[in-house]
Amino acid sequence: MNKNYYAILMAGGVGSRFWPVSTQDFPKQFHDMLGTGDTLIQKTFQRLSHLIPKENILILTNERYNDLVLEQLPEVEQRQVVLEPAMRNTAPCILYASLKIQKENPDAVMIVAPSDHWIEDETTFSKNVKDAFDFCEKNDALMTLGIQPTFPNTGYGYIEFDKTSNNTIKSVNQFREKPDYETAKEFIAQGNFLWNAGIFMWSVKSAVNAFKNNQPVLFELFETGIESYNTDAEHNFIKENYPKAENISVDYAIMEKSNNVYVIAAEFDWNDLGTWGSLYDKLDKNDSNNAVVKARTLTEDASGNMIKTANNKIVVVDSLNDYIIVDKEDVLLIYPKSKEQDIKKTLQKVKDKFGEQYG
Repeated sequence: MNKNYYAILMAGGVGSRFWPVSTQDFPKQFHDMLGTGDTLIQKTFQRLSHLIPKENILILTNERYNDLVLEQLPEVEQRQVVLEPAMRNTAPCILYASLKIQKENPDAVMIVAPSDHWIEDETTFSKNVKDAFDFCEKNDALMTLGIQPTFPNTGYGYIEFDKTSNNTIKSVNQFREKPDYETAKEFIAQGNFLWNAGIFMWSVKSAVNAFKNNQPVLFELFETGIESYNTDAEHNFIKENYPKAENISVDYAIMEKSNNVYVIAAEFDWNDLGTWGSLYDKLDKNDSNNAVVKARTLTEDASGNMIKTANNKIVVVDSLNDYIIVDKEDVLLIYPKSKEQDIKKTLQKVKDKFGEQYG
């Protein structure tokens, strides 16, 4: 394997739209959401390790999940777990990890990949990433993997690319915010828009320069600790300085501000597994068109439901359609799929009424 290939596996999110399974103490990336026998972070690590040396995969996560990472990824050493002492969105942690990688290997090219995406065609995924790495090794480029839209989705941001180019790798004109339905339809009709999957590839040199040029305050904050990185002094520097970082995403921090951004359209099936509805879409359905995980069901006049329990529980559903039914210990969720974006608000109401321990 190429020793210059690195990965940053993003595993710090809470995944509150997957409540009650996903909680602050045990978020979705550490769950076997699809009933395959592997958790999402395990599947992502395995996928990345087909192309990238395992020792070069860094896991970015919150301090509270350190033990979960080491337990679920026993081949990972503690030095590979990059811990955030505070929640500060994606830009600070990516810059921090990039500076660590640059100090170790200034010739590195890297991928930033969320831990909760579902990609079945791992061979094609590796091919697309390898093509991006080849480009980034030869060019000062910030690259992203875009997903070919299959319908006018209003839940994703979009990437507008140069439609005059016949190359596989295309320059990006601009990033577009999550649109309303009519705007999303216009994007698809134009033919040069992709869903923004939040997967990035670049050389470590290009990434660090992009932060230096576009986020000088953030860059200076982390650059002052360069001597401590990959040493015993790193922990104390990060604990003191990380909370001072601005809460900003990598999209806003560098991607939208740079003029050397490129996109490659993914050739593999992709699902971001962001909601119960997206999980329903990904799972096989039974004869009643219900998606069932770890449950035994008896249904009557019930279809389109997402049903998940622990320990093979028997679930009887009659005259209920298009609902999310999730049973977890002391919480039972029965919720219309059409309102799944409101689960975050409902979770807050539950915590306000019954206590923080339920979230």
